[in-house]
Amino acid sequence: MNRIALLTGTSVLLLLAVVRPAIAGDVYVIAHPDTKISAELVRDIYIGEKQFAGDIKLIPLDNAIAQSEFLGKVLKLDQTRYANLWVKKSFRDALNPPSVKNSDKEIIETVRKTPGAIGYVTSAPPSGIPVLQKF
Repeated sequence: MNRIALLTGTSVLLLLAVVRPAIAGDVYVIAHPDTKISAELVRDIYIGEKQFAGDIKLIPLDNAIAQSEFLGKVLKLDQTRYANLWVKKSFRDALNPPSVKNSDKEIIETVRKTPGAIGYVTSAPPSGIPVLQKF
């Protein structure tokens, strides 16, 4: 990903922080059924410290409607600090931030069909999608 695209993605994160009202409720961290990771690794995955589970490349996904809640409850970060973390990671470590999806439905569909995918949703996912942890 080039720097301009990354900065655009970061701008979207910051815009979401300002425009979208915060939600309150549960956050379910989910993963592709073949992706074997523990709940303790979720934070490391989302801050770019863990990229693989065995031979499987991990693909973290951010959920636009639940991001503030997830960042606060799980990562203990606000959206500005999270965006800044990924700007530094991209320049220093050449890592890309998690892709942002717009809804629980998009997260569930992507997690279901993508080995290594991990995401979070605001309600219990359908059967067949493992919940790593509920916050």
